Amino acid sequence: MMLLKLKWTSSGVKDTPHTLLSIIITFCVFFMLEIVDANSWWSLAMNPLLIPEVYVIGGQPLCSQLSGLSKGQKKLCQLYQDHMQYIGEGAKTGIRECQHQFRHRRWNCSTVDNSTVLGRVMHIGSRESAFAFAISAAGVLHAVSRACREGALSSCGCSRASRPKDLPRDWLWGGCGDNLNYGYRFSREFVDAREREKTFSKGSAESARQMMNLHNNEAGRRIVSDLADVSCKCHGVSGSCSLKTCWLQLADFRKVGDVLKEKYDSAAAMRMNGRGKLVQMHSKFSPPSGQDLLYLQPSPDYCIRNSSSGSLGTQGRLCNKTSEGMDGCALMCCGRGYDQYKAELVERCHCKFHWCCYVRCKRCSSIVDQYVCK
Repeated sequence: MMLLKLKWTSSGVKDTPHTLLSIIITFCVFFMLEIVDANSWWSLAMNPLLIPEVYVIGGQPLCSQLSGLSKGQKKLCQLYQDHMQYIGEGAKTGIRECQHQFRHRRWNCSTVDNSTVLGRVMHIGSRESAFAFAISAAGVLHAVSRACREGALSSCGCSRASRPKDLPRDWLWGGCGDNLNYGYRFSREFVDAREREKTFSKGSAESARQMMNLHNNEAGRRIVSDLADVSCKCHGVSGSCSLKTCWLQLADFRKVGDVLKEKYDSAAAMRMNGRGKLVQMHSKFSPPSGQDLLYLQPSPDYCIRNSSSGSLGTQGRLCNKTSEGMDGCALMCCGRGYDQYKAELVERCHCKFHWCCYVRCKRCSSIVDQYVCK
């Protein structure tokens, strides 16, 4: 990202705090418009300026000027401006988790730039697109639900989920939990709005992709919902736990990513039938459920850089010489071989606990071998 350095000089006019604030807000708005020239709401993940103060210019919502939002999403943005920060955080969480899950794969969920985020590969109805749509929808649900619990949003608060039937009678239900119901509804309205606004002829390739995207969005949300569980806190003298207070809590997002990665590996290949519905390509397999991921097209070759398909290739990627898995040099480098070089690795070492209460470590460096694909 380009960094701009502002130099303030005296012009003989005494700036008031209000004037300076206006200048700063105007600059932030201009900068935001420059970097959010995007084709998807995912671009909000790349935007560091999602603060309420910059959403209004002269009484007109900035939402209408964000090219990454569809018409329906702009309307929701205008109605729920305080939600936009958490939509951006949810998208960022989804992209980061995607990059973690695929860090050892030829496609590593790389973000290309602010205008395309995940690149042209998202134009292909592949397994990778299926995972990206699911993990981003899940990220928004997770972020908004958590924001409700923290009191950050004006239209929601703590969870009002009903008491689980299997909860012991002497345990209290009503702690401030993640508002899964609200997050689910808002994520569905906002994330799916872009797809639902489109109108395509029945049975067309565009209609098939629309159904694929909507299904995978919903699959991501269902995984978050299914992994949510009851969390409890003990009360009592000296930690006797004579009383417990319980609430609904979302699972750590890493668990969501782990499950969706499994769904990616077992994703179902689909096609459009004569009645305009998606059906499984191979009928010998069990029909996919609402939590399974669907795809329509085979994945592109991620070995070689290809600007038309969006593949970045694996040239220059680090690989593991001793591994026989996808992170190994044989598979990662697609048979092209690899180069070896020496690198300095700096780590914390000789850590000691000091009373009270901190840990002091030294920094140790070592020379290690690194391998990169040719």
